[in-house]
Amino acid sequence: MDVLGEMLAALRLSGGVFVDAEFRAPWTVLSDYTPEDCAPFFEIPNQLIAYHYVRSGTFTCRIPDGPAREVRAGEIVILPHGVPHYLHGPEPWPAPMDTQNVLRTIDNGILRLRGGGGGEAATMYCGYLGTTTPDNTLLQSLPPMLVIAVDSAEGDWMVRSLDFAAQGVATRSCEMVGKLAEGLFAEAVRRYVADLPAHERGWLAGLRDPAVGRALALIHQRFAESWTLDALAREAAVSKTVLAERFRMLLGESPMQYCARWRMKAAAEMLRDNRQNACSVAYSVGFNSEAAFNRAFKREFGAPPATWAREAVAA
Repeated sequence: MDVLGEMLAALRLSGGVFVDAEFRAPWTVLSDYTPEDCAPFFEIPNQLIAYHYVRSGTFTCRIPDGPAREVRAGEIVILPHGVPHYLHGPEPWPAPMDTQNVLRTIDNGILRLRGGGGGEAATMYCGYLGTTTPDNTLLQSLPPMLVIAVDSAEGDWMVRSLDFAAQGVATRSCEMVGKLAEGLFAEAVRRYVADLPAHERGWLAGLRDPAVGRALALIHQRFAESWTLDALAREAAVSKTVLAERFRMLLGESPMQYCARWRMKAAAEMLRDNRQNACSVAYSVGFNSEAAFNRAFKREFGAPPATWAREAVAA
């Protein structure tokens, strides 16, 4: 599995809330679905990922004090950080609709929303995914809003998946809707990474660089090994100088600093799962001394492993 696929899997996405909506101009809705709102559908997650696919018409997606993007038919907007956001019809934008003025029906297990005035219509599929790992490096590296075109031949499966969910599959299996949405999210992220500008910097840009991407894959997949810059460079088929320079240019830190941080993230995930004690985790991530592991973990997370684990499980 590549690093991006590994990080997508590590998100631990769950469930799927599915909405079929049609709004007519003038209209504005506030999407502020919270993790607690998911309780009737699946286990309450730590964070939500929202998405809206435009079937027809257009609308503007706007994050308060943040970006605003027009989304057209055949495009999907994804909000990976789960922030409240507005969906607007054509300007001038009215105040958000009162929920009492939105027609809500349950048809074949799908929540269908209808509202607005008597003008131009925008139809969309909306959904929410839950994740239990909001501190995931991939999620943190994504912008607050992604707009991806899915009306090409390559995106046909995504459109058909959404249509399939709208036919009532949500009634029969919330898990199936979750898997469909998970696949859609993964494809959107891969497209976003592939379309990043050449001058882009950051973790996602590092995945595209042949040498840095190879080094990241090695660190992620073999984090318990005692990596050195020389060993990583040899595996990446570049000199130590080239790897160090490109790694710092793209990720803002050295390969060894990243390796140490990733080892601690892996340890934190093991502790969060509550399947191993601190001593076992220490050896699993390449430490020969529990005391050394405790010191390194506290430097990264501000608390000893046992304390951090208790707080993480209780949260």
